Amino acid sequence: MAKRFELIVFDWDGTLMDSAALIVDSVQAAARDIGLEPPSEERARHIIGLGLADAMRYALPDLEPEHYDQLVDRYRHHYLSRDHQLVLFEGIRELIDELAAGDHILGVATGKSRRGLDRALDGSGLRPHFHATRCADECHSKPHPQMLEELMAEFGVAPDATLMIGDTTHDLQMARNAGTAALAVSYGAHPRAALEAEVPLHCSASVEDMCVWLRANA
Repeated sequence: MAKRFELIVFDWDGTLMDSAALIVDSVQAAARDIGLEPPSEERARHIIGLGLADAMRYALPDLEPEHYDQLVDRYRHHYLSRDHQLVLFEGIRELIDELAAGDHILGVATGKSRRGLDRALDGSGLRPHFHATRCADECHSKPHPQMLEELMAEFGVAPDATLMIGDTTHDLQMARNAGTAALAVSYGAHPRAALEAEVPLHCSASVEDMCVWLRANA
């Protein structure tokens, strides 16, 4: 690969792992558990990529503040009971292997908690390939640029040598706020039209297309 970007940072849910449907199901089930009308699939999909507290507030904005902790607990119950069933999107493992062999610095910036990301890294076997990761319970939630800023500072990489890859508008807005380039993938949580409105360098409809673009441009 021609090396335009020294640091490549991936979102996790909906970008590397096929988890968007489980997140939506878990949010809706959590709402039902506490006697609420669940959010629509569209609204539940929009929260993917946000930190859990911000996500729940967006999903159910009319909930009394004292009930959000209960909602979060029920969400975790439903998600963690099934997250062992999740798999990487087809072709992701090979892509990460290729990027790592090309001497790119690889990172993750995710709305997951540290506990959740550690489970996913270990379960997927990808942990050895990522040089550093940032989670929403360690940093400000997307689209705040803190996660990307910390990763760039850790490795001494400038924004113009950094690429953020994600499936949500939150990812693309975080990249803009951090001054980095962004690549969108439309096979995850947010619709293609919303992603393209954020003007990423490219919007990939499949992992295969993302691989082709990265080989030519990363």
